[in-house]
Amino acid sequence: MTRPVHRVAPATDTPVRQESLRAHNLDLTFRQIVGSRAPISRSELSVATGLTRPTISRIVDELLAGGLIVEAGPARSGNSGRPRVGLSLAPTGPAGLGLDIRVDALTACVVDLTGAVRHLDFTPRFEAPDETLRSLAAMAKAAIDAAAAQGLTVVGATLAAPGPIDENGVVRFAPALGWRDVDAGAALRSRIGAAGLPVVVGNDASLAALGELYASAPELRNFVCVSGEFDIGAGIVLDGTPLRGSRGWSGELGHVMVDSGGPRCACGANGCLQCVAGLREILAAVPVPSPAASPAVAIDELVSAGSPEILTALDRAGTALGTALSALINIIDVDTVLLGGSFSLLASWLTEGIERELNSRVLTAGWAPVEVRPAPLGPDAAVIGAALSAVDRIRRDPNSWLARH
Repeated sequence: MTRPVHRVAPATDTPVRQESLRAHNLDLTFRQIVGSRAPISRSELSVATGLTRPTISRIVDELLAGGLIVEAGPARSGNSGRPRVGLSLAPTGPAGLGLDIRVDALTACVVDLTGAVRHLDFTPRFEAPDETLRSLAAMAKAAIDAAAAQGLTVVGATLAAPGPIDENGVVRFAPALGWRDVDAGAALRSRIGAAGLPVVVGNDASLAALGELYASAPELRNFVCVSGEFDIGAGIVLDGTPLRGSRGWSGELGHVMVDSGGPRCACGANGCLQCVAGLREILAAVPVPSPAASPAVAIDELVSAGSPEILTALDRAGTALGTALSALINIIDVDTVLLGGSFSLLASWLTEGIERELNSRVLTAGWAPVEVRPAPLGPDAAVIGAALSAVDRIRRDPNSWLARH
């Protein structure tokens, strides 16, 4: 019996309207300016985009009028003669606001369209969610005012928080904070009080990876950034794109099992990486821990004092991190591990154990070894990445800004 063949009707072509074509060409041109490491001229934009010089001139005029770019000549040129006027991202105009919860402090940060940090503030952290969110909202208001004084308009705020966070900004479970089903997004939106300001909540490890992506050399496009501020998280970047997962819950490396007979974790499972390589768990190996407020600083002080227990705990942590990362890298195939957050401060004592496990467990390590190194932004990566996430939306969709200005 011959089965009938069901043919799919071809998609109906739709005309490209003039406004859509204008927006597309503006996006195309703006991406070239965003991606350029040096001021780029109008003629270079014409060559790069394939658009005519008159079209480029019109788009450039629109971007200049909207405050997204500035003339910052001369552009790079290998030819003699009159230098060409270069174009680059504007240091005034749209900006992003980042908020972060650390072990010993709350942090607020503002970055401009170029990615430069224009405001960075710290205040002591509270234990209760309500007090924490109230303090973060006050810091956000002060940061918005500080940005305005510099000619910047904050277009969005993002809170970096540990643990799984749903699309509405509810922190579902953050055992290190003692939070469960805390609607941080709604609380911040109501308290910041800036009409129409988008406020979102994102996972701190994923946002740290975004910050490190912006801060790193352009050839670093496939990496995992492991952060250990609270729970151990892994922000994954493949081909220059941060991975979030279908619900934004990816990267919970701290709850990968590394020891089936290990202690019970706060998540309810046994033998999680967090139970071996978490900062508090490392400190717990020492009979009399350091009084320093930050666990990373306390560990560093104990190492400097020659504590054999802390050195043993750090080696055990490095081995466990390497075991978990090996499994991850065998699946996703990245070439670099960045030790971020507080792990960046402890890289000297963690790297050897991590590399030992990667070299023995990653299938391709014999001909393509994985590099392990401290992350450039370190503990500031999450708050900078949170601020950059708002700026990133303007970089990807400049028309959304121009439509309002």
